[in-house]
Amino acid sequence: MSIINRREFLAGSSALAGLSFMSLAGCSKKTDSIRVGFMLPYTGTYAKLGMAIENGFRLALGELGDKPFGKTIDFYTVDDESNPAKATDNANKIMTRDNVDVVIGTVHSGVAMGMIKVAKDTGSLVIVPNAGANAATGAMCAPNVFRTSFSNWQPTHPLGKIMVEQGLKKSIFVTWKYGAGEEASASFREGFEAAGGEVIKELFVPFPNVEFQAILTEIASLRPDAVACFFAGGGAVKFVKDYAAAGLKKSIPLFGSGFLTEGVLDAQGDAAEGVTTTLHYADQLQNAKNKAFREAYRLAYSEEADVYAVQGYDAGLLLIKALQETSGDLSQKVKAIQAMEGAEIDSPRGAWKMSKSHNPIQNFYTMKVRNGVNEVVGTAWENLEDPAVGCALKEL
Repeated sequence: MSIINRREFLAGSSALAGLSFMSLAGCSKKTDSIRVGFMLPYTGTYAKLGMAIENGFRLALGELGDKPFGKTIDFYTVDDESNPAKATDNANKIMTRDNVDVVIGTVHSGVAMGMIKVAKDTGSLVIVPNAGANAATGAMCAPNVFRTSFSNWQPTHPLGKIMVEQGLKKSIFVTWKYGAGEEASASFREGFEAAGGEVIKELFVPFPNVEFQAILTEIASLRPDAVACFFAGGGAVKFVKDYAAAGLKKSIPLFGSGFLTEGVLDAQGDAAEGVTTTLHYADQLQNAKNKAFREAYRLAYSEEADVYAVQGYDAGLLLIKALQETSGDLSQKVKAIQAMEGAEIDSPRGAWKMSKSHNPIQNFYTMKVRNGVNEVVGTAWENLEDPAVGCALKEL
């Protein structure tokens, strides 16, 4: 698929001023409402993540009041089931059938790739609140696609620098053998070697296998200074517990992207003590925005916010920038896109802004598990920007 040239896209949009995103597909548009579509997982493994994203997004838009710009906000949902095979059909449903102004989606990178292909064909505005596939803001970047989470390149890249600063110069990297794991591993190697470290071996486990005994035995025999890894969810729980049970934690410190402990610390228990991670958000950040956000989220949903809720909230804040610039009329696509490109978001994670490829330029924090809590012990990297390899968007 050819890459959309942003200058050509926006020039064409100017000639079509007054048309909505979906009117390009021949659909009519109500003008008395703002139509928001959620293409998220509502069943299966990632259902909890999907709901946290939606909750955070709704909380942000609630700050506009009941009828912003004299319009109602109508919500439409499609359960993408985290199934890439259904991504094209689901994207067409929400973009064409439901004729939404903007799509908020999704969690699974494979689904996101299918969704973005449809968005490139229809011109629909899309905000990605989680899926980290590098291509979304790299080779598949598009003028109408934005991300408010991270690229897979970002979370593991700062690990190498903080490890070398601690004198840990020989490392093994462990992850699942799938797209996100391979992208995380490649970025860790890049950052670690640039800092003066050496990756002595990369060890992969078939996804979603959680049998780690052979890997742990090999780590023990290789005796690296440290181990870095990328795991999440149930796999992260099992790896951290098995690592400690094998006695490795006592002599070989464990590092990982923040998803290694995010949302699973209670399940990991004492095994997680001392694990160091890097991520773009931490519950314990002591800025005013985070304190206010966490309190508002707790009051609204009777549960604690997590990184996924923050990413959904920031997707809402980003859309608000476009709504303010267009007085609630997202059919003014040039204005909407320019407002989002120039956005500076006052986020619970700390202030961030959009890169030219439409991915957050953001801080990554160093966290260490102490007494069952992810304590923020420093900033691993300020204003880390994804390299956006293959992105062909041009300056306006």
